[in-house]
Amino acid sequence: MRFSILNINTSTKSVIKSKMLSPQLIKKIEDFAYSKPRSIQEIANLINKNWRTADRYIDDIIKNYGTLSTRVFREGTRGALKIVYFSGIDKISHSVFQEQLEEEIMKGKDKYDFSGFDIFQHISDKQKDAWIKTGKDEVSLGRLAEFEEILLQVKKQILFFSGNLSFINYKDKNTDVFRILEGLVKKGINIKVVCRVDIASKENVERLLSLNFKYGKELIEIHHREQPLRATIIDNTLVNIKEVKEPTGRIKELSVKTFIFYSIKDKEWIEWLTKIFWKMFSTSVNANNRLKEMNKIRL
Repeated sequence: MRFSILNINTSTKSVIKSKMLSPQLIKKIEDFAYSKPRSIQEIANLINKNWRTADRYIDDIIKNYGTLSTRVFREGTRGALKIVYFSGIDKISHSVFQEQLEEEIMKGKDKYDFSGFDIFQHISDKQKDAWIKTGKDEVSLGRLAEFEEILLQVKKQILFFSGNLSFINYKDKNTDVFRILEGLVKKGINIKVVCRVDIASKENVERLLSLNFKYGKELIEIHHREQPLRATIIDNTLVNIKEVKEPTGRIKELSVKTFIFYSIKDKEWIEWLTKIFWKMFSTSVNANNRLKEMNKIRL
């Protein structure tokens, strides 16, 4: 197979993205590469397109979603072969700090096992912001309007690191998070989640997945994993991390429940955290399989 690099102008790419690369086609390609690495020709055969078109589609998915990666073997020869694989198996960390943080995150199971500040401290002031609030929960903090603003920035894809998906039930007189997510699904936005899929979270998971059935789009994917992050990644351009500190009852320590929110726009660290997500996602069980087994438990 001969490998060639195609130069496409911006307007041509826009036509491809808007008219040809539908969410359904993206998912079909992702699922195909998820099971094992694939050649561009295999993907071309899957979607009934020529090699060059398949290559453009892969480049677009990499640039806009970050779910796939490529590697060229025997580059510069007539026998060069371009392989597509799921990003979760790629190398993630490129510094000692990132390697240490990656190890902590991948080992952690509870939201108290990792502090978002450990990421925040490594980012330049121009690329980050943070604020602190106290209250019994996020609704009482009056933060939902800010969360809505973050979610509505999305153009392609949202990645959620969650505990039990309880945030989908948050609402006040002005903002209903579930309705916001429903609106995004209607627009064709991909939503992927890593969270616990167990008896305690079952109702939340089923509620969110119900939007796939309601709109027939299969845009929401949830995988089971106990992990310490509570974060949202918007289009690989913005990360919002939530950290919760409980009152300890000790003198001169926190006396009320405290929430810290970190906003990060640094490209390198967003890419790193995105790869952490895909590593978790690609090595965990699909929620539908978990739900199927849970439904076998007799009442």
